[in-house]
Amino acid sequence: MEAHAIINRPAANVFSYIRQLRNHEKFNVWVMMDPDMKREYRGEDGTVGFVYHWSSDKKRNVGTGEQEIKEIIENQKIVFELRFIKPFQSVASAVMTIEAAGPKETVVNWSFSSTMKMPMKLMKPMIENMLEKNLEKSLRNLKKIMEHHVIEKSVA
Repeated sequence: MEAHAIINRPAANVFSYIRQLRNHEKFNVWVMMDPDMKREYRGEDGTVGFVYHWSSDKKRNVGTGEQEIKEIIENQKIVFELRFIKPFQSVASAVMTIEAAGPKETVVNWSFSSTMKMPMKLMKPMIENMLEKNLEKSLRNLKKIMEHHVIEKSVA
């Protein structure tokens, strides 16, 4: 599944912001579901190999897992691997691509893919629908941040 947004900011600015996984805490709806979840970081944010680990025990559980930056093509693409541990084990891939649509306009595409085993596979259409809506909402949050707020270069 995939979602996209057009952001009225130069591509380099948008890319610089999204490459920092700690900035995802400000727009990613999954991260925002439990502001009290435990977070750990390994490596240098915004570089290949950086790992963001989360753990939540709340009722509206985002579970336990980690996200690693696997590849960066400067001002074009970031590839992430997501490793879910709880409530079920799974590995997924997410890709964010950036494309300049003009000097001050950027198209951001965010895709997510995963394979599912039984019995989760039976729920795939419902899960994909929920994921697509969350990707779209997260990108709306990102657009709002990028267009209406003063952006800090890094939160590190």
